[in-house]
Amino acid sequence: MPRRHLTDIAPVILGAILAGGQARRFGSDKAQALYEGARLIDRVADALAVQCDAVVVCGREEPDFPCIRDWPEAGLGPLGGLAAALRHAEAGGFAHVLSAGVDVPDLPHDLAATLSGEGAAIVESQPVVGLWPAAVASALADFIAGGGRALYRFADHVGARRIDLAHPLMNVNRPEDLPPA
Repeated sequence: MPRRHLTDIAPVILGAILAGGQARRFGSDKAQALYEGARLIDRVADALAVQCDAVVVCGREEPDFPCIRDWPEAGLGPLGGLAAALRHAEAGGFAHVLSAGVDVPDLPHDLAATLSGEGAAIVESQPVVGLWPAAVASALADFIAGGGRALYRFADHVGARRIDLAHPLMNVNRPEDLPPA
């Protein structure tokens, strides 16, 4: 049997930072807000990078990151970012997408392992945080085309498991959601 080299192995997990929101409740660009001395987007990227083969930012242009546009259009909320990530994953040969919002700066570094198992899985309290097989890209495209806009409904549509984490994740929607520096 021929030996396989690491360069011959297809990437497994694409990390996707869903960052296309308007941040109306936050009042400014929350991706740039600081938590424990680091920008929110950098904290999410660092947590995804230790458990993913690549990381992309969905729904916005962000210097120093590979970025992809929401699909099929902007303004669909997290589903547009997730749809873009799933399409990108399929095209790139990734098996899964590990998604997280830009506003979840305390992602566990073992999240992919926690969510792994049969099919898709989401964090019960935050469905934007999930592990999705790239193969559900077409199901999400059909769901959006049929008028679907709710992430929980899509998760139910594909039979995603709901996982409760031992420690609730932060969800930064307003400046007061961040602890004082």
